[in-house]
Amino acid sequence: MNSDLLVIFENEQVFPEALHYARKFALRINAQVTFLMLVYVSFSGSNLLGVRRHDIKRIGTRVNRLLKDCSAPFLANGLKINSAMRIGDPAQELLKFLADRPPFKVIIWGSNQDLPFACRSSGRRHWLGQVTKNLECPLLTVKKRVTKN
Repeated sequence: MNSDLLVIFENEQVFPEALHYARKFALRINAQVTFLMLVYVSFSGSNLLGVRRHDIKRIGTRVNRLLKDCSAPFLANGLKINSAMRIGDPAQELLKFLADRPPFKVIIWGSNQDLPFACRSSGRRHWLGQVTKNLECPLLTVKKRVTKN
């Protein structure tokens, strides 16, 4: 197992406290950090491929800018950063991404302070709950710090 950290984001949502934690953790263990943005896009239905192509291009432009902004504090601290974006079914895309590289030391959920294992409104399981049994390392979440005056 290597000492790399993976920070997973979903649908362009970034939780600043998760980034802060990942940076501090990576500095402590001298790790390289990989950002993975998973964006759900369904390719079924009646939408034309040209419409999907245009949507994917727009998403890619926004995600590249977002990941570049997320990387700046890491790079300023001398950390090595990789970033990737996968579009499609997030569960499948995450597993394909993980299968293509050595295991990470830890995975950090970077989109929220809570792991979204169940959708509160529908009661359906979130895709992340479907893949946790296949992970080869811990999955962490970072809680928002509460400051008392």
